[in-house]
Amino acid sequence: MKQSVEVEETGDGLWDAKDVAQYLKVSRSWVYHRAESGLLPCLRVGGLLRFDPQAIRSFARGQTPSGARVVAFPSRA
Repeated sequence: MKQSVEVEETGDGLWDAKDVAQYLKVSRSWVYHRAESGLLPCLRVGGLLRFDPQAIRSFARGQTPSGARVVAFPSRA
């Protein structure tokens, strides 16, 4: 029996590494390694990595632009 991925598919929320790993059916360490090397599109929020669900879906379809990069939010002073 095939298990369904229980990742929040609705709303505008960002995914964490666990959500991405579940969606792509890979380990969390795989997600972190690819994100830190710039191969998986992600956002850096402080010291945390977050992922746009649409960007991850595009990545899974092979539609990620070659210039995928880590984007950091500016910190408040």
